[in-house]
Amino acid sequence: MTMTTAPQPQNPMVQLLTPEGELVTHESYSLDLTHAQYKSLYREMVFVRRLDQEATALQRQGELGLWASSLGQEAAQVGSAFALEKNDFAFPTYREHGVAWMRGVDPMKIMEVYRGISNGGWDPLEHGCNSYTIVIGNQVLNGVGYAMGCTLDQSEDAVITYFGDGATAQGDVNEGFVFASTFDAPVVFFCQNNQWAISQPSEKFVKTPIYKRADGFGFPGVLVDGNDILAVIAVTKAALNRARSGAGPTLIEAFTYRMGAHTTSDDPTRYRHENDLQNWKLRDPIERLKVMLARNGIADRNFFDAIDIDADAWAHTLRAAVRSMGEPAPESIFDNVYADSHEALDAQRAAFLDYHEGFADSGVKS
Repeated sequence: MTMTTAPQPQNPMVQLLTPEGELVTHESYSLDLTHAQYKSLYREMVFVRRLDQEATALQRQGELGLWASSLGQEAAQVGSAFALEKNDFAFPTYREHGVAWMRGVDPMKIMEVYRGISNGGWDPLEHGCNSYTIVIGNQVLNGVGYAMGCTLDQSEDAVITYFGDGATAQGDVNEGFVFASTFDAPVVFFCQNNQWAISQPSEKFVKTPIYKRADGFGFPGVLVDGNDILAVIAVTKAALNRARSGAGPTLIEAFTYRMGAHTTSDDPTRYRHENDLQNWKLRDPIERLKVMLARNGIADRNFFDAIDIDADAWAHTLRAAVRSMGEPAPESIFDNVYADSHEALDAQRAAFLDYHEGFADSGVKS
């Protein structure tokens, strides 16, 4: 493979693959992958993007109530999840579709959430991936608590918890930093700095680089090119290994860009310039890896075409499955609130069913 040494004066951002698809070396981080793994990473990112595109289209067609796009953040999500061991545990927000995908979550379970027929239909313990968290930053406290439990159980597992640049202003995130630092919790804080907290640019509320905030809490912070999947893997692996060794937490700031809207209820053209989007398209994480694969003879046109054909076929199946979803039983809202039977909840369910059955004779559709 062709590889050069990249000049890194005054630039703390870890990078192993340039926007032009050129492999470079870094003094502190390296990665040794097989050709099959490189090709697999490309495939995973293509499918994660296709999932995002199809879900956005389905929402526009009235099939989903809402969708939070991950367009442009595939390398940060797929790369960081690739670095996890089987027994590690991920705590996502509501945008980490690439993480859920890599942890083996059925995409239809994600669709259920955004179609409004499930509150999170997968088993977190089965996949090592918690259900989506809508409350901004709340999953950080959950992740730190789980990591502290790993320590108490004397396990060698590590935890990764995700959040965006806007969430760093939340108390839950900073409280998570305090607990993790105090108890040397085996957790990696993974911030996807996609430049926007809904319509507010990050420079409006971030007066110092996010990764440097770790200094004040007593653990290291690392800035990584979030559109460089190879650098993301290398940095995340190192942070997870550090956590497993008992050395405590690490804050990773993955510098990326949200190419789509915050959610499908948002119109980004009202607050950001088209030129910014076009400039970031030149750093597209998927195209970057594609160029590297082709340049180094790892993959050819037949490979890329086959991936696109597979993605098209899969997307067709996804669309049909979403449209054929049935409606949940109304009383299912009471399911999974408690692990065991609960007297007060049972009484509420009974009252609800009695009320619901009252519509049967009225001809009113409940």
